Amino acid sequence: MTTLGKLGFRVLSAPPRLDDDLVRRFADAASSQLADAMGRFNFMDPGIQPRSGLPLCGLALTVNCRPADNLMVHKALEVAEPGDIVVVNTCGNVTSAVFGELMCTTAAAKRIGGIVVDGAIRDVEAITHIGMPAFSRSISPGACDKDGPGEVNVPISCGGTVVAPGDVVVGDADGVVVVPRAHAAEVLQLVAELIERERTRMAEIRAGQLFLPDVDELLRKKGVIR
Repeated sequence: MTTLGKLGFRVLSAPPRLDDDLVRRFADAASSQLADAMGRFNFMDPGIQPRSGLPLCGLALTVNCRPADNLMVHKALEVAEPGDIVVVNTCGNVTSAVFGELMCTTAAAKRIGGIVVDGAIRDVEAITHIGMPAFSRSISPGACDKDGPGEVNVPISCGGTVVAPGDVVVGDADGVVVVPRAHAAEVLQLVAELIERERTRMAEIRAGQLFLPDVDELLRKKGVIR
């Protein structure tokens, strides 16, 4: 796509895509495991809530919108690849929905992988019926304009964390995490190691070792117990 426009009002090309098989492997990890693997960073704040009860996993297509405007969300749906997660910053607006039933029907036809909005969506019952993974900060019946400005495929803030185009976005019942694309393979390895430690600990609990000595050792160091 030829990039026209100017700073603040433009549609940029997406970066080279990560390998599909690598991205699919993230669907097996819980958001909590991914956050732990990244030093307990790169997760969206609890205000970003699941609305349709469906998990999501895919590459971020980012959208920066003017408050109460969704022109660039429409464009993002057009340029998105199947499986992409459209991630939207509305600059703090929580009353003007930037995504609803009609746009969701389009997104489903394009086989979009889901949407995350730091702002409002509406028609949640219809979105759920369509089967679209959707997360947002709020739900509101109010609509918005289609005038711009705005930007597609630029780094944005969503849920208090940075999302860059092409990052891996994973969402489940606990919330949404963002894996920087440059560290995707590294994070997968860290998650695999974490899962193995969790399996080992689960086996210990089932065998009767309910508590590890770590807590008491720490409390002794802090002078709480002897």
